[in-house]
Amino acid sequence: MSHPTLTIDEVMSPSPYSIQVDATLSDAHELMRSHHIRHLPVLDGDRLVGMVTERDLHLMETLSDVDPDEVTVGEAMTPDPYAVQIGTNLRDVAIALASRKYGSAVVLDGDRVVGVFTTVDALRVLSHLL
Repeated sequence: MSHPTLTIDEVMSPSPYSIQVDATLSDAHELMRSHHIRHLPVLDGDRLVGMVTERDLHLMETLSDVDPDEVTVGEAMTPDPYAVQIGTNLRDVAIALASRKYGSAVVLDGDRVVGVFTTVDALRVLSHLL
């Protein structure tokens, strides 16, 4: 059975939203809530330094003495997130996500964040193939 060759940029969620590493957990919650997203690339200036998810925020907030208005995203993020360049073959990304048990990939154009590919995006692609 032949499948179309898709690239990551054809199926990613465009990501105009990101957050700075020194923003608070409350800032991240607000951004996620207002835009109905669960993953935020974390930047230090313009440089990608991490990924923070809704799950990361909730986990951090279960720790004692964590004030979401004072603790930074940098303390909750996963550093060095899985990132791929636009044009990367979707099959390669899917294999990497599954084998490494990652929930998302940040999509870059050079050094600039242009999108995020999540398990929801993967399910959307799968639903079109079935």
